[in-house]
Amino acid sequence: MFATASGPFGLEAESPSETTPLKKRLLGQLARSGPISFEQYMETCLYHPEHGYYAEGRERTGARGDYFTSPNLHPIFARLVGRQAEEMWRLLGRPARFTWVEMGAGGGVFAADFLSWARTALPEFFTALDYVVVEPAKRAREHAVESINSLGVRAPVRAVGSVEELGPVSGAFFSNELADALPVAVVTRWGGRLKEIYVASEGGELREKLGPIREAWTAAAVARYANRLEEGQRVEVSPAAVRWIRSIAEKLRAGFVITVDYGERGERLVTSDRPRGTLISYFRHQATENFFVAPGEQDLTAHVNFSLLGDAGAETGLEFTGFTTQERFLLALGEANEFRDLYDPGQSETDKLDARLKLKRLIHPEGMGGVFKVLVQHRGVARPKLTGLRFDALASDQ
Repeated sequence: MFATASGPFGLEAESPSETTPLKKRLLGQLARSGPISFEQYMETCLYHPEHGYYAEGRERTGARGDYFTSPNLHPIFARLVGRQAEEMWRLLGRPARFTWVEMGAGGGVFAADFLSWARTALPEFFTALDYVVVEPAKRAREHAVESINSLGVRAPVRAVGSVEELGPVSGAFFSNELADALPVAVVTRWGGRLKEIYVASEGGELREKLGPIREAWTAAAVARYANRLEEGQRVEVSPAAVRWIRSIAEKLRAGFVITVDYGERGERLVTSDRPRGTLISYFRHQATENFFVAPGEQDLTAHVNFSLLGDAGAETGLEFTGFTTQERFLLALGEANEFRDLYDPGQSETDKLDARLKLKRLIHPEGMGGVFKVLVQHRGVARPKLTGLRFDALASDQ
């Protein structure tokens, strides 16, 4: 039933991994129950309630984390998104309560920048804000709220463990670098047949095995988004991403869903220059394809299939608003007021130069500006025209 995936397409897992608490648990589980799917392994590594990477409340981003995100770079990111949020509020008719749901708030940097800036720059919008952060792990929720409060933001912030805990929402759901951390099933073509990647215990180490595809949905998704998979080539599909966007659609009464992440449309993810797919791990500021190096203490991530998110949203009543690059999104929002949100009062010329350099990193088309995409979906708003999508060159291809 199961076979070892060796050769040039095998995962880089021949060297021993670090003995983490989660590795011990996994080896014991696998010895008792046999192999588990890579999707189950990724779920455990990232979200185990005690030992998961996202469960410990650790610093995941910034200088003390494993990677940097756009909010870590400069407050201009949150401020420009705030401009877009205020426009969405106006498109909804300026309701007395506008719920902004940030999914995956992490250390609370985005929320603190968003709220502190909106309080001064957009006071009427700020008064209407109902800010909610979503973090599955209790410690992560507590850490996010504590961090927001420690940064001096005088605004009530609610924290919940899942989207399902919310009532009907009029406002917006926002995520930045969250969808890439949703567990994925990994599929390859081996011996002319589609096989799924599993994780097994072998010689006291974690190893990958090939086995049958567990779910009909997985095979159907591969056929839909990767029907030209070559021998040995890999692709990731995420049932968790479908469940996630559906849970949002079920809660959104009127408003928007904004997903910012690195990824592409489905047909652009499966290419000859990605024979091993897009799955990658980050450990101690290093990217690696050894997904077993430190279970529970390394990040696991895959490029987002924006076609899948768009299709899953449409099936549950979300309409397509626009799809663009981070570069075009931020430029459109900033040029509307000549980027006056970039500087703080009293800044020196050196500080202003530093701010401009950081903005350049955010929007550079060969860096974050081009790699990161922005998908906007909506419900209950008639043909919304958003400033952030003014340079939306990607929408016409949808």
